[in-house]
Amino acid sequence: MTTAAMKRRTPTLTVGAILVGLVVLLAVMSFLWTPHDPTRVDAAVRLLGPTGDYLFGTDKFGRDLVSQIMVGARTTLYVGVVAVGVAAVIGTPLGILAAMGPRWLGEFVMRVNDLVLAFPALLLAIMFGAVFGASTLTAMIAIGIATVPSFARIARSGTLQVMSTEYVLAARAAGRSRFAIAHRHVLPNVAGLLIVQSSVSFAIAVLAEAALSFLGFGTRPPTPSWGRMLQESQELLAVQPRLAIVPGIAIAIAVLGFNLLGDGLRDRLDPRLAGRR
Repeated sequence: MTTAAMKRRTPTLTVGAILVGLVVLLAVMSFLWTPHDPTRVDAAVRLLGPTGDYLFGTDKFGRDLVSQIMVGARTTLYVGVVAVGVAAVIGTPLGILAAMGPRWLGEFVMRVNDLVLAFPALLLAIMFGAVFGASTLTAMIAIGIATVPSFARIARSGTLQVMSTEYVLAARAAGRSRFAIAHRHVLPNVAGLLIVQSSVSFAIAVLAEAALSFLGFGTRPPTPSWGRMLQESQELLAVQPRLAIVPGIAIAIAVLGFNLLGDGLRDRLDPRLAGRR
């Protein structure tokens, strides 16, 4: 490995990958094993402090906090993957179309994009929840739609840069179709930008899902959710702060991990930053 490549292996990327890996590990483990049933209500052990059997204690319903955190990680990643997937599948072609199509079409696509961008993800999700009913699916679709403009802008910007290169001009002179140019030249060259945007958008989706569950517009009971764990801990915040601290730390780790991973991937994939390290 060259010295330049070694320098581009930044601590940011490493720390971000470790934090994200921890969240993924908890989610995968929850399919195979949890210390207790995360939905089992047991009044005999309600508000129990940390013990050998209950590492983080129990909540006001007697449910194990560790088990809820593990299954909540599964819900968080599920929402993030689907929301980012929806945004990438819709936003990327729109951005490429806006850059490669006729000028009027590009202007129309970007103005619609600006209109959607005016609605924050959380507000759009609340509107969807009020109209279609609060659920995990509603939250995923709303967050995905709200994230489409980010992918469309990134894809359009990257496509415009690629379209001005000499090899694309040569391909156009050779009579290649726009679809062939987009598939062969544009997508491979904007993939790095889209990967970085996916990581950053994932962090936004995690935070949005937690906020929606906190407000009652996200994942419905009895499915564990980090945001709803925060909501349920409000009335006991003064006497049992750990009920809010545990899911709060989980959300912070997930969001920080994906943000650091995005920053690290940007430094790793952007050749313009290589000389700064």
